[in-house]
Amino acid sequence: MSGAFADGALVGARIRTLDPARPYATAVAWRDGTIIAVGSDTEVRESCDATTTIRDLHGAAVVPGLTDAHIHPFHGAELTNGADLTGLRTLPEVLAALRRERQRVGPGAWVFGHALAYEAFRDTGIDGELLEPAIGQNPTILSFFDFHTALATPSALRIAGVDGPRTFDETAEIVCDDRGVPTGELREGAAMAPVYAVVPALTHAQKLDAYALAMAAMNASGLTGGHVMLRHLGLRDVCRELEESGRLSLRLVLPLHQEPDVSDEQVDEDLRRRDANGRLWRAGAAKFFIDGVVETGTAWLYEPDTNGSGVTSFWPDPDRYASVVRRFADAGFQCITHAVGDRAVRAALDAYQGAGRPAGGAMHRIEHIETLQDHDLPRFAAEGVAASMQPLHMENNSGERTDPWSCTLGDERALRAFRTRDLLDSGAVLALGSDWPVARFDPRRGMAWCRLRREPGRPDAVPVTPGQALTALETLHGYTTGAARVIGEQHVSGRVAAGYRADLSCFAEDPVDVSADDLITLPVVATIVDGRG
Repeated sequence: MSGAFADGALVGARIRTLDPARPYATAVAWRDGTIIAVGSDTEVRESCDATTTIRDLHGAAVVPGLTDAHIHPFHGAELTNGADLTGLRTLPEVLAALRRERQRVGPGAWVFGHALAYEAFRDTGIDGELLEPAIGQNPTILSFFDFHTALATPSALRIAGVDGPRTFDETAEIVCDDRGVPTGELREGAAMAPVYAVVPALTHAQKLDAYALAMAAMNASGLTGGHVMLRHLGLRDVCRELEESGRLSLRLVLPLHQEPDVSDEQVDEDLRRRDANGRLWRAGAAKFFIDGVVETGTAWLYEPDTNGSGVTSFWPDPDRYASVVRRFADAGFQCITHAVGDRAVRAALDAYQGAGRPAGGAMHRIEHIETLQDHDLPRFAAEGVAASMQPLHMENNSGERTDPWSCTLGDERALRAFRTRDLLDSGAVLALGSDWPVARFDPRRGMAWCRLRREPGRPDAVPVTPGQALTALETLHGYTTGAARVIGEQHVSGRVAAGYRADLSCFAEDPVDVSADDLITLPVVATIVDGRG
């Protein structure tokens, strides 16, 4: 972020505070990162002194700082190198992009790509050999858009020593043909790990640069914070280093990731890390995966998908998952569970029901909830579990239900897609995000998808379950007050009010008043985090 306001103020603005006591104002002032005054220009100027940097916004709009409640700023910054395959739905389009990337990196170098679509292999099946006309013998690994599956070429598999199926402690698979030869399709992290282990690694300095650049881009879109959903212990030190150098520009929550093979001893060690924190980051949460994704049959469903898959948990022993959840919950941690399929959602709800509540007013939460049974829906509000959802994932769905996600689920379950309206109407707390790099992080695009359930700027597109759309104000709450509530910070975040953090997103117009189709081009005037911006 550029510039620094030790003591600052904005005047001449149109502020939507989301504070019921004073919903609108024209000015706000802060000191040492905390808001000290909200009101008229005259009222706020009276709270300023000679040390206050005052900025006139000349009518621009201000809302509480937008927080992405499910994002991977570090993991994503490392993985989104190489060819950007976003929006490429056919194999010839993918090969053309890879051919350009190979020319860029040169003969023999690794070729990377991300945001690969399953549709590209609709007619051929997923096989790394299909990429060789574009990349030759350059070792290549591509991440599918959901980052739960990767595709490696035969040369990449040879370098990694992957020559057949393997058994993993979690539900993961090196997909092989009838002869036992790997096709290159790698489902879930454990299956991808052998290939990524031989990929040339970024240096520490290069990683720090990539992280800082990614966060700066997020600031430029209006984001002031994020709930990080995949991390390792070293990220605490990374955040400290970035913060000390002034390059940590998002306010972050960093959960501890728990794998199915986690030992009791490792859990004991992690429990001691609950209160680690800096000024702009903190721990206090634990992240679990109870299933995978629909397209590859790794989502956990009540009934098999149309391919006969989807009936197993990511944790081979779901009781062990519930036991580890209980240990973290009893220690005051917020528990976060990735649950895409309807049966996975139930497993997470059941685990939370048998566990203690988090410390500090936070809520246990379930991520994604892409399909949900009617009988499980009311449990969120009744049991105090938050719903964290990413309607941006529907970019890969079609209202006609001809996409791989819908076809794999079948019509009945696809018609229960991303039930944001039903959950909100049931009384559940709803937090919204992108899951970047699975989807684009821009909150303007995310808010547009929540309202439209289709691609912004394409009124001819058929929306995905349009009855689940949110209003503009509800969507803003999902990126502000909802995001604050799920982590127990509703008393300091999500509103523009005295005593709250000076995290502010400033736009040319109020995002609530702008049409959803125009929202994606709404100019960002300023993004202020902890009084800096």
